[in-house]
Amino acid sequence: MNTPPSALRLSASELILTFSLLFGVTTVVRWVVGPSALSEAVPGTRPQLFIIGAVVGALVVGLILSPLGRQSGAHMNPAISFAMWRFGTIPGRAVAFYVSAQLTGSLLGVLAARGVWGSVAGAAPVAYAALRPAPGWSAAGLFLAEAVSTGVIVLLVGVFAAVGHLTRFTPYMVGVVVCLAITLLGASTGGSANPARQFGPALAAGQFAFLWVYLLAPLFGAVLGTMARGLLLGRHRVLTGPVG
Repeated sequence: MNTPPSALRLSASELILTFSLLFGVTTVVRWVVGPSALSEAVPGTRPQLFIIGAVVGALVVGLILSPLGRQSGAHMNPAISFAMWRFGTIPGRAVAFYVSAQLTGSLLGVLAARGVWGSVAGAAPVAYAALRPAPGWSAAGLFLAEAVSTGVIVLLVGVFAAVGHLTRFTPYMVGVVVCLAITLLGASTGGSANPARQFGPALAAGQFAFLWVYLLAPLFGAVLGTMARGLLLGRHRVLTGPVG
């Protein structure tokens, strides 16, 4: 019988994956929003958000399908790790390792992008790809929006990963949902649904307004998503997880 992969090894994979995700996010924001020929050729917030969403969604799919992604499950999101624990695919003791690795990878990925692209990565309008809600959003409203959007993602992951004929499409579904969240919600809430997505950028940019909402609301949303999935599918076992 094979020895189960250690939480330390899997969390190391999560660190590298989340590092790659945030490096990619900061990079695409730098070129699509920051000063560049691309940003001049594609004026307007919505088209720019669509490009960012499409690139980040494709990156997420690639990371999920990568060897490291197949090893750890490619959560890259503390809310997903929490949900996967509730779904029974990772042990509870691994959650803290995963989350610590994801938050560390988030900050390191942003700092690496700053090292590669220089001061433009930290200057407005890029600002390390840190998110902020549109004017007029309250903390309560943002919390609700982030919780609901994360809950929908967790529900979809839980359904796709538990229904045999859908399981192989899970990475692509996640990529499409990430693209839609960025495109449709980016100009209003930021479309995060992932504490690791905001943690590194916010720390690097010194942007702490609403940070607690971006960190905690997705976890609450994960609770809602796992509950909804339980009501919908009962005790159907999630079929995907770390494969060692």
